[in-house]
Amino acid sequence: QVQLVESGGGSVQAGGSLRLSCVVSRYTYSRNCMGWFRQAPGKEREGVARIYTGGGSTYYAEYYADSVKGRFTASQDNAKNTVYLQMNSLKPEDTAMYYCAAGWTSDGYCYTERYKYWGHGTQVTVSS
Repeated sequence: QVQLVESGGGSVQAGGSLRLSCVVSRYTYSRNCMGWFRQAPGKEREGVARIYTGGGSTYYAEYYADSVKGRFTASQDNAKNTVYLQMNSLKPEDTAMYYCAAGWTSDGYCYTERYKYWGHGTQVTVSS
């Protein structure tokens, strides 16, 4: 069983930055999709960033929602079993609960339904 624990959320003013971290309880080669999702009150969950690691960790691809492109950067440190989400130029509409997730794909596409393990979330609040 893979467990994920997020941290780094908080309250910032618009234009500020935060870095979220997600510690995976143990590295497993059975998960090649890592991702960050968010959900605001009254809204559906949105995929923010997806990381696909394939080819024996030699191939690394990142996918971002249009709403965060150029502002958010996802990365991972396998030695630390940690995934990060650097968020810059934050906007009030980025306010949401942010979740880290892990899953598996056999074709290189990290669709939302392929994420099987989820953290409990960390709250991000951006004020104007």
